[in-house]
Amino acid sequence: MDMNDNSTHDSGVTKALDAPVAPAAEALVRQEDDGVRCVACAHQCRIQPGHTGVCRVRFHKDGGLYAPDGYVAGLQIDPVEKKPFYHVLPGSDALSFGMLGCNLQCRFCQNWISSQLPRTREQNASIRACTADAIVAAASDNDTPIMVSTYNEPLITADWAARIFEKASAHNILCGFVSNGFATQETIRFLRPHMDLFNIDLKCFTDDGYRSLGGRLQPVLDSIAMAAEAGFWVEVVTLVVPGFNDGSAELDGIAHFLAGVSRDIPWHVTAFHPTYKMTDNTPTTHDQLARAHDAGKNAGLRYVYAGNMAGRIANRENTYCHHCNTLLIQRRGFHVLENRMHNGTCPDCNTAIPGRWTREGASPDISSGFVVSL
Repeated sequence: MDMNDNSTHDSGVTKALDAPVAPAAEALVRQEDDGVRCVACAHQCRIQPGHTGVCRVRFHKDGGLYAPDGYVAGLQIDPVEKKPFYHVLPGSDALSFGMLGCNLQCRFCQNWISSQLPRTREQNASIRACTADAIVAAASDNDTPIMVSTYNEPLITADWAARIFEKASAHNILCGFVSNGFATQETIRFLRPHMDLFNIDLKCFTDDGYRSLGGRLQPVLDSIAMAAEAGFWVEVVTLVVPGFNDGSAELDGIAHFLAGVSRDIPWHVTAFHPTYKMTDNTPTTHDQLARAHDAGKNAGLRYVYAGNMAGRIANRENTYCHHCNTLLIQRRGFHVLENRMHNGTCPDCNTAIPGRWTREGASPDISSGFVVSL
């Protein structure tokens, strides 16, 4: 897709957009005639001098592509279940960091203050300058075994995340993205040496639906398949939005696609709560979420989880052995109440459960979440 964005980069729009930058990673940019081609996401914008890409944070200056660097707009320690990753060190802490900007325009965005700021230019977000070493030190000092780039869209700041993750690997920290998955083969290849976890948001199953959000369906489907094939641990989330993607045909389509990639991919179907540009929309009901959960199980997915309705969705937050159906992990919201697994296997039938269950030195304490000071 040849995208040409004619929005001139104005470093004086806000202090946030005048944040630190650095030359983009060579793997995520191609020189073309008088412009540069950014391949960090599936828009693959060809950007003229003095202009930005669709994301509004990657821009062409002095003959090269520049990308965000050296700051965070959010830095917090949360339970890994909040990301959500349910098959990664259950009950452990995850250091989450994010920057600004997104490559899509979801009107139901759950993190719109940070993700949509460069686009709307109507909000004010504080940022903190920091180094990659400082972020890794925050994780290490707090004995955090997992680090996740999230809040905004991490694909458009992948250059910065990769440098952080490379340093984090020396501390035996599992690293990952919580992303919309609107990626490219180049980005998947660039990230794989530096990270192991990929949570991808599959927002709907129609191209028209994705185009209403400023994207396309096929690149997201391709990213899920490529990430799984590349060896990432992949979990997929679908926010069930009434009137947008809650139809049976659409939910069945998502479920069958995921099962076709791998029946072992955990699928999180989560409840929508009115926000951003959809404050007048009705929230997801218990029955709608249960229907989505059942669509996944009927398609053959071994692990389907319902979220954002803690305590109101019976046992649909728990992990069960796909072989003998014994309860392995009991959850309520973001909290692990019981974990019966032993080294990633079922204690009753010894079946191996897919996921990332061990990490040398991990401290699986349940966290209530707190902001990190640098």
